[in-house]
This record gives sequence, C-alpha cells and structure tokens, in this order.
Amino acid sequence: MTAPAVDGLRVVNEAGTLRITIDRPDRMNALDLAHMSALGDVLTAAAADSSVRVVVIAGAGKAFSTGADLAAAAAAGGREAPAEVVMDSANRVVRAIVELPVPVIAQVNGAAAGVGASIALAADLTYASENAYLLLAFVSIGLMPDGGSSALIAASIGRARATRMALLGERLPAAEAEREGLIAGVLPPDELAAHVDSVAARLARGPRRAIELTKRALTAATLTALDASLDREKAGQAELLQGPDFVEGITAMLAKRAPNFRS
Repeated sequence: MTAPAVDGLRVVNEAGTLRITIDRPDRMNALDLAHMSALGDVLTAAAADSSVRVVVIAGAGKAFSTGADLAAAAAAGGREAPAEVVMDSANRVVRAIVELPVPVIAQVNGAAAGVGASIALAADLTYASENAYLLLAFVSIGLMPDGGSSALIAASIGRARATRMALLGERLPAAEAEREGLIAGVLPPDELAAHVDSVAARLARGPRRAIELTKRALTAATLTALDASLDREKAGQAELLQGPDFVEGITAMLAKRAPNFRS
C-alpha cells in the first residue's frame, strides 16, 4: 500500500496486519478534513489489498482521537469545506471500517471522543486502556452525535444509556463500557499494545474468507440501522453546523467558558 498523502497518519503493513496510527498528539489526534480523507483512502485501499488480513487503528500519545478538529475549522474563518463534505468524509471512514472484508481492531489508549468514539466503536473488536473513556460531547457545542454513533452505541448498550451519553455528554469509562458490552476488553496501559498485537496475529493466521463471512453476518444482524443513522446524522449535523448555537458553542469552548445557547 502507498503511504497516506498527509503527515499525521502512519501506516505499516507487516505480516498481514495493517496498523494505522493517528499521529497528531499535539491535537489529541483530532482529525481535520485532510486527515479524515486520508484515513478513508487507506481503509478503502485496504479492502482491495489481499495481503491485509487484519487492520489495527491506534492513536499516538495520550489519546485515541478526540474527533473532528473543530479548533482548526474555527481558525479557518469560514474557508473550510461545506458541512456536507465534512460529514461525507467522516461517514466514509465509518462505512469503510464496517464494510472491510477483514476484522478491524481499535486500540483505544485514551480519550475517544466525538467521531473518534464512532471510529473506535465501528471496529469489530475494541480494546481500551484502563484510563481510556468514550465521550459524546456534541450537544455542549450545539451539535448532535455523528459518525453513526446514534446506531453503534444504542445497538450495544440500549437506548437509555446511549441517550445519557448523547444528551448529557457523560463520559463512559472503559471499564464501564466493557461491563455494558460496548467494547471487547480493558487492559492496563502497559499491556494494551501487546494484547492487541496478539489478537491481530491470531486473526491474521485465521481463515480469511470464513472471517469475512462471519463479520458480514454479525454486521447484518446488529447494525441494520447504520446507513439510515448516518444519513440522518449528516442531515442534522449539516443544519446545526450552520446554526448560531454551534458558533456560540465553539466560541465558548475556545474561550473556556460556559456557552449561552439562545435557540
């Protein structure tokens, strides 16, 4: 596979395991449009590469990914891409993870927030560090959950718990996420990478076609609402990104003050 077109995304294919590392630790691995697009390109290429038998997505530094790089978007001063383009790029990543013919493992070493949480939960197996957490803080800046999280979370832990995360912006610690069946396992921080490597190696040695058909069957049985959720989220988020509450929300976040929503 060719290297991604942007810095901040490391890709290594070794012994059947394609390891993708989001490497923007200074931004807590937040993804701007260029990085999101590059991630989508890598995942799309992996689907057509017969040498890839398992994909691992990880984050460098202290976070897995804190989602969309809203600070970068705000700094662009209105020169950023249209909301629909941004949403399409994020949705492409989630769909690629779910539709890949090989298993995807998320190695969640720290915060997985916003679309970063969606990427982690779209994976077939999600392993997290004891100090990691999942967070949907969209409403605090006048937005709604996206990246398929309205389907991915509710499908695993139910509507009531998903609503607490989405409407109240509550952090879900890794240990609780494992207890509620949202992720596959929790490890001490110094054991996480080795455990993921072990699971990836086991999957890479497995029967590729049997694993593909098993993944497809499980996805069809559990994520029947994903495409519809992605479409609803795109429409809703495109509206909200143009609204006054988002302007107030992002302004308050950058100023480190409480927002004053008026709509």
